[in-house]
Amino acid sequence: MISGKEFEEKLKEKKLMGTFCKKCGEVHLPPRPICPKCKSPDVEWKELSGRGKLVAFTSIRVAPPLMIEEGYGRDKPYITGIVELEEGVKISARILGFDPGKPEDIKIGAPLVAHFHEKGERVFLAFKKAS
Repeated sequence: MISGKEFEEKLKEKKLMGTFCKKCGEVHLPPRPICPKCKSPDVEWKELSGRGKLVAFTSIRVAPPLMIEEGYGRDKPYITGIVELEEGVKISARILGFDPGKPEDIKIGAPLVAHFHEKGERVFLAFKKAS
């Protein structure tokens, strides 16, 4: 059975995993135990490339508690956005490698790569500017 816990374990291994529906061929990220398109439970893990492009973003200055703990807030914004991977799936994630104080310099379509942001024992998915 596909689970969020398994997804987190794969992130710790620095692997970006989605699910592939054997019935309709759709790829999903985050992974799903049942295909949202055709409702088939016949899904399996699929390792994704981790390469994509920025399709939308925002610079955030009002941070939730977890980000405040990391020092983000009104004087130190951070970026979150939507990334479209080469496989066609889109995911919301934190975006690194750009100046959050100058959102006008960030370009839609910028190439990104998966980054596995470690915080304590947890690993969070983020994307950074591809070099």
